Amino acid sequence: MNPDRRAALRSMGALVLLLGQRELAFGASIVAVRVWPAADYTRVTIESDAALSAKHFMVENPSRVVIDVDGLELSPTLREIVGKIRSDDPYIAAVRVGQNRPRLVRLVIDLKQATVPQVFTLAPVAAYQHRLVFDLHPTEARDPLLTLIEEKDAAEQQAAQAIEDALGEFLAKLDKPPAGVPAPPVVAAAPAPRSRSVAPPADAKIDRLIVVALDPGHGGEDPGAVGPSGLREKDVVLAVALKLRDRLNAIPGMRAMLTRDADFFVPLHERVNKARRVQADLFVSIHADAFITPKARGASVFVLSGNGATSAAARWIANKENAADLVGGVNIKARDATILRTLHDMSTTAQIKDSLKLGDEVLGQIGKVGHLHKPRVEQAGFAVLKAPDIPSILVETAFISNPGEEAKLRDPSYQTKLVDALATGIKRYFAKNPPLARHRAL
Repeated sequence: MNPDRRAALRSMGALVLLLGQRELAFGASIVAVRVWPAADYTRVTIESDAALSAKHFMVENPSRVVIDVDGLELSPTLREIVGKIRSDDPYIAAVRVGQNRPRLVRLVIDLKQATVPQVFTLAPVAAYQHRLVFDLHPTEARDPLLTLIEEKDAAEQQAAQAIEDALGEFLAKLDKPPAGVPAPPVVAAAPAPRSRSVAPPADAKIDRLIVVALDPGHGGEDPGAVGPSGLREKDVVLAVALKLRDRLNAIPGMRAMLTRDADFFVPLHERVNKARRVQADLFVSIHADAFITPKARGASVFVLSGNGATSAAARWIANKENAADLVGGVNIKARDATILRTLHDMSTTAQIKDSLKLGDEVLGQIGKVGHLHKPRVEQAGFAVLKAPDIPSILVETAFISNPGEEAKLRDPSYQTKLVDALATGIKRYFAKNPPLARHRAL
């Protein structure tokens, strides 16, 4: 063999040895596929080791969205998306995937209802590599305020019916003679008047419904902080928020709204928008953060700051929470710049003052349940607290990075104690600061 050719082949062999599997692979490789169904919207995520590009179009009769992903070969991991569709998904009936032509994979998503699809990419961040995201939003979202009122009316009707049923059973027992005692002779008498229904009259309805917006942090693509044994922040704060919702809903004249009631991601500005759409009287964001050392422990309550953070730790936590959009995945093109600018500019001194009052009440009650990280309410520039017209607090229930506090957060009995403290703090705030009348009666 020619010496020059032998040297060239030797060089090529050395190059092959230097190249890893990724460099030799044909196109991008799929790392994972995930589906996040929720009443608000369904998200489908394809994670890959290289950036993907996609085009989509709608097809009717039946309704479906077709997505062509370029630079991709069909793989077993990508095929897993078919089995990840749940029967109770509000938007997706089924997904089909196939190799449409070389280096182009086609996904066909069969829809259950009319949707507005959004397709976008996310750069690598945190534990994620490149992500291609499909969000399916309803064309007509329900009015959240109307939903709250309907839920309140349904709960009142069920409570009234339960009282009436219990009263009927009690009266039936009174009319029944004890065992072994002969029944008295039947004597003709005028028919007894029917028992009056105990349902409240229509004019006794509460005119002013107090609405509390509960905001379980993170969700979906964003797990939040993760404890030493694997407990995820997004799971524990949702469990606490659901229990707190039930507790507040049991208070006459009060109703709780959740920014998310399942495992899906909500952008920071949309959490604020949801609270404003229901004309919330309070906004309570619930978290369980991690710190740079596992020794950090204790609960904290934060409100917005107009003059910088009150401590280095408060600033660090605020920056970490404000990065949730990067991890959870926000479609930047779909965000309303006007809304974001308004939320940034309109935070008022009055809102911060009322938030501090709420924070003091809640912190005082949480301090009876466990250790406090700081004995006072702290302030920092949390994006999720920037509703200009709603007193807003962010509660760090504990440091999930601390093994002892992670164990507490996992304990349902501790969660119940925490819920009791939060509910009591909220009730004490309203007792001292009655909500003002709204322009629109509820």
